[in-house]
Amino acid sequence: MKIDITKEIIFRTARSGGKGGQNVNKVETMVEGYFSIRGSSLLTEDEKNTLEKKLASKINSEGFLKVRSQVHRTQLANKAEVVRKMLQLFEKGLKKEKRRLATKPSAGSKEKRIGHKKKQGQIKEGRRKVKESDD
Repeated sequence: MKIDITKEIIFRTARSGGKGGQNVNKVETMVEGYFSIRGSSLLTEDEKNTLEKKLASKINSEGFLKVRSQVHRTQLANKAEVVRKMLQLFEKGLKKEKRRLATKPSAGSKEKRIGHKKKQGQIKEGRRKVKESDD
């Protein structure tokens, strides 16, 4: 997917925890990115529907896909990380899943399964109490 989504992402910054010493208390390095799937001009109607279905857990009540990053010590790096994560979500969401082809068990695997069942049956048969016959 080679589209530039940065024009449609709304970025918000906040102070983040983690490494950075006193810098953490002064600089807003954590970045949150909000992307409106419904309001996007970059996506087709089918793509919008597919993404809304597959990314439903990550879309908030206002209809925005929310991604955040605070792993890096700079705002710029976190901003790039948000864009990367969003593109990755789009790629994963729009990927067509291959249909599974139904297969039948092989003759060898059937034979092996039956053999195992018979062996288990013999083991259980050996656990039974011996009945005395009326000879």
